[in-house]
Amino acid sequence: MALASPLSSRLRSVQQRIEATGRDPAGITIVAVTKGRPVTDCREAVELGLALGENRVQEALPKLEAIAGAEWHLIGHLQTNKVRQAAGRFALIQSIDSERLGEELARRAPAQPVLLQVNISREAAKQGAAPESAVSLARALDRLLDLRGVMGIGPLGRDPEPAFAELAGLRDDCQQALGRPLPILSMGMSDDFEVALRQGSTMLRLGRVLFG
Repeated sequence: MALASPLSSRLRSVQQRIEATGRDPAGITIVAVTKGRPVTDCREAVELGLALGENRVQEALPKLEAIAGAEWHLIGHLQTNKVRQAAGRFALIQSIDSERLGEELARRAPAQPVLLQVNISREAAKQGAAPESAVSLARALDRLLDLRGVMGIGPLGRDPEPAFAELAGLRDDCQQALGRPLPILSMGMSDDFEVALRQGSTMLRLGRVLFG
C-alpha cells in the first residue's frame, strides 16, 4: 500500500479536528491557500478535492492557466487596477469591500460570484468594510453581482470568538435585509479554524496547517 502524502495526511488531521468540533467535514468547504506554493502542490490539493485560494491576482493567473478544472478563489485584497484581470476568472472572489470595487467588477463580469469582506478585527492593517456598513453594502453588492455570503479575518493576538460571532450575526442581518439566504460564511484560518467552526463557518481558508 502506498504511503499517504504529507498533504493528504495533514488534510485527514484537519478533517478529524473538524469532526471534533461537532461539524461534518462533508459540509465544510476547505480552500487551500496556495500563496507561494508550486503548481505541483496545487495539483495535489485539487486531486484531494480542495478548492484553491490565492492572495494576489498576478500570482494566481499563471496557476490558473497551468491547472485546468480547479476551483480558484481570490482571497486577498483586489485592487481596482487588477479588476480587469480578475473578472470572470475566479469561481469566487472573497474580498469585495466597497461599492466602488463592486461597480468596477460588475462592469466586466456582472455574474461574478463574490463575498463581502468585513473587517471584524477592526485592525487598520486589514482590509474589509466596517461592520457598521455591512448591511448597506450587502444591499448594494446584491444589485451588482452574485453575492454569496460574507468573509472575515480573525484578530491577531486576541480571542477570535467575539469577532467570528459578530460576522455570523452580520451574515444573518444581511440575509434578512436581502430576503434570501447567503450560504457562505468564510472565516477561519490555520490558527483559529476550530473557533470559527463553533460560530458557524461554512468555509475555511487553510495554508500552513495543510502545507506545513
